[in-house]
Amino acid sequence: MLQETALRVRSAGFLDPLVICNARHGALVHAQLGEVGIRPAEVIMEPFGRNTSAVAVVAAEWAAQHAPGAAVLLMPADHVIRDGATFRNAVLAAMAVVEENIVTFGITPTGPETGYGYIQAGDFISANIQRISRFVEKPERSVAESYLAEGGYSWNAGLFLYTPALLLQEARRYCPDVVDGSLAALAAAARDASGLILDSEAFARCPSVPIDVAVMEKTSHAAVAPLDVGWVDIGSWSELWRHSEPDDLGNVRRGDTTQMDATGSLLWSDGPSISVIGLDDIIVIATADHVLVLPKDRAQDVKKIVELRKPTV
Repeated sequence: MLQETALRVRSAGFLDPLVICNARHGALVHAQLGEVGIRPAEVIMEPFGRNTSAVAVVAAEWAAQHAPGAAVLLMPADHVIRDGATFRNAVLAAMAVVEENIVTFGITPTGPETGYGYIQAGDFISANIQRISRFVEKPERSVAESYLAEGGYSWNAGLFLYTPALLLQEARRYCPDVVDGSLAALAAAARDASGLILDSEAFARCPSVPIDVAVMEKTSHAAVAPLDVGWVDIGSWSELWRHSEPDDLGNVRRGDTTQMDATGSLLWSDGPSISVIGLDDIIVIATADHVLVLPKDRAQDVKKIVELRKPTV
């Protein structure tokens, strides 16, 4: 998916990618992108995650220093976009308004999904770009159904296009602690064979907050462009199961796995073998040092168990 994300914008009008990742993944980024002939402009590594507002600020500052005049397209690497040409055209069209607007791309809903946030569009800025009236957190199904019936709502995909100057201006206004911590961490970054490693002491002072909450819900410069490109956010194991090719029993399997009388499940091993007997609609994930087992309909709770497993200080 990292390769597909980078290849999606390997086209006229786009520069080589800046990749921001965890410090453990720097070498992996180079190896993966090297396989498809892409050399990143830079790899910046976080000692630990501080959510997307810090990523947006670091990307803005790096671009201001190393790619003057360029805008930043912030793309998560866990998205499927089936129509790359339409996506690129939408980004290039949004460049017409980016000097005065931070543009997010609203996905045309295909159903009353409750796992996504929603964006309500307001007045038109251009022929196909509108002001954002409000952001809505993941709604109940009945509320989501009302949004689709009413019209004017799109899914919040977490894709952003902005100039460094405008993003940094609005971030300084609404989340100055994020700017201070992120820029200090970048200024004090060390370099290793994979790229820049943000300074951990400075980065620890940066609040962990999404860019939607930190800036987009507050700024008067928020805009939304429609996007209908076959988008999927593979943000959970259940989504990975849903968008993979299952076997005749509805199972998606990877690695050393064995099943008996099991259906509709995801069995995924990068470590020990997995054997499942007589269970349906479950997820089993095995790595070298951990095994995760849960019902498929509780895939969103993985984040909660990750929080429970974090060491207390």
